[in-house]
Amino acid sequence: MPSTDISARTNAKKGEQMTDRLEGSAVRHMQIGEVAERTELSIKTIRHYDEVGLVRPSERSAGGFRLYTETDVQRLLVIRRMKPLGFTLDEMRQLLDSLDILDSSRSGEDREEAQAFVTDCHARAEESCRKLRRQVAYAEELTALLADHATTD
Repeated sequence: MPSTDISARTNAKKGEQMTDRLEGSAVRHMQIGEVAERTELSIKTIRHYDEVGLVRPSERSAGGFRLYTETDVQRLLVIRRMKPLGFTLDEMRQLLDSLDILDSSRSGEDREEAQAFVTDCHARAEESCRKLRRQVAYAEELTALLADHATTD
């Protein structure tokens, strides 16, 4: 792992950004509060995902604060999108791993398995969308039916 040269640091206790120079490029780090705001996940949930090994912070500050990158945020957003569709933590982990494999130059059986799993998740997500659209249509029909009776004169 390359050494990290901390080039700019602001008050980490206030959750402001830290910028590291890593291999010549700036990597912005965020504390858990900012990540929670960006992902609309609770701090408790993000900590849980760290504890179960689903998404670990990229680094820790000298004071032990979890520090996340934009890549970490994107992984949390994938999880946030999967959760309401009924995916388990193991399935979330497998999808993240599969996406990593597909984004890499790896080939062979691992890549084929990853592609098959992503395809399955895609089909499940599409089916969830169909069900949700149907539920929204029913809700809109009920709203229209009740609209006349709900108004008071």
